[in-house]
Amino acid sequence: VLSFIIFICYIASLAASFMMAPLLEFLLALFLFFAYASKLNEKFKGVYWPLADFLRCVTAAIIYFAISIAAVSKYSDGASKAAGVFGFAATIVFAIDFYITFNDLVTFLKQGSSDSPEGRKTEDEDSDSDSD
Repeated sequence: VLSFIIFICYIASLAASFMMAPLLEFLLALFLFFAYASKLNEKFKGVYWPLADFLRCVTAAIIYFAISIAAVSKYSDGASKAAGVFGFAATIVFAIDFYITFNDLVTFLKQGSSDSPEGRKTEDEDSDSDSD
């Protein structure tokens, strides 16, 4: 929702060249929301969904911070200032989401790495041949 509000503010401002970043972030967040809601993450095991969400949060926080600084410092109209302020708020929201997703990702990776050594057999254990 915050990305959509920022997108609308950039359309109404002189800083319309920045409108693509919030639009893409809004569409990507919408896609990931529907992917989780329709359980696509369980159907497509080839995609590492927690990492995709993590990378989305990191890039969104960085991009929103950069374009918010540019919008507030370079443009003087009210819509650009509003988009910049909402952009700073979005940076904080995505940084919090980044932190939560990072903790979930670390927990998931620790859980996966502790299960894998017991579940695997070496080639020597699988081999039935007695050729030495």
